[in-house]
Amino acid sequence: MDMNLAGKVVVITGAARGIGAAAARAFANEGAHVVAIDRDAQAGTRLERSVDKLVFLEADLEDMAACEKVIGDTLQRFGTLDVLVNNAGVNDGVSLEAGPTRFLESVRRNLMHVYALTHHARTALIQARGAVVNIGSKVAETGQGTTSGYAAAKGAINALTREWAVALAPEGVRVNAVLPAECDTDQYQRWFDRQPDPKAARAAVERLVPLGRRLTRPEEVADAIVYLASGRASHVTGQIFHVDGGYTHLDRAVSHDHTRWS
Repeated sequence: MDMNLAGKVVVITGAARGIGAAAARAFANEGAHVVAIDRDAQAGTRLERSVDKLVFLEADLEDMAACEKVIGDTLQRFGTLDVLVNNAGVNDGVSLEAGPTRFLESVRRNLMHVYALTHHARTALIQARGAVVNIGSKVAETGQGTTSGYAAAKGAINALTREWAVALAPEGVRVNAVLPAECDTDQYQRWFDRQPDPKAARAAVERLVPLGRRLTRPEEVADAIVYLASGRASHVTGQIFHVDGGYTHLDRAVSHDHTRWS
């Protein structure tokens, strides 16, 4: 199926690993020019070497000037910008006990670059009648209990997805969000590895996912991102799209009833 992405210019943040890297490969496979943004120069360079039509730009997006620069550099190189994928973020575990200063730092770390990049890309996206795909988290809808800053930022991203969908609809720009839950990234694996029994910890999480009793693969999230960015989703905007094997919305009873779900 032609996703109508050949020759399009796609900016992806947090692109060096995990969901971002999977999305970068998926867009490149569709013939898009990918600008991969990450502060991990080593991983970003490896990705650039392994993917055709991909340019890596090293940037720390906590710096608002860097957000403006990566959009400017993209436009200088390609002259256009069709898709912005706001993927960068980290579950930093800043809890209710952490205090206001650390809470604000966490919100800034996970939210401000999303606003800044979209702001600086706005004119180019309007000219291209392009698309924004924000990557959220199930934490914004389910809660986690230990990550107030991250949850607040991801909840705001859900709200901004709908706000920007309204604001940009007259200009033909679509804005949607993709929310993973338990996704098999290297970041999540590092968390498993820190547990007393990593295999048992992973198995316990997998049992909570109704569909297939497994973690979501980054490539499955990437496919949803590509679809929402593509011409195949030409009348889809303002949607909060879950790719999570039913984790967020299906009754928790199914997590314990293996006769009904296998």
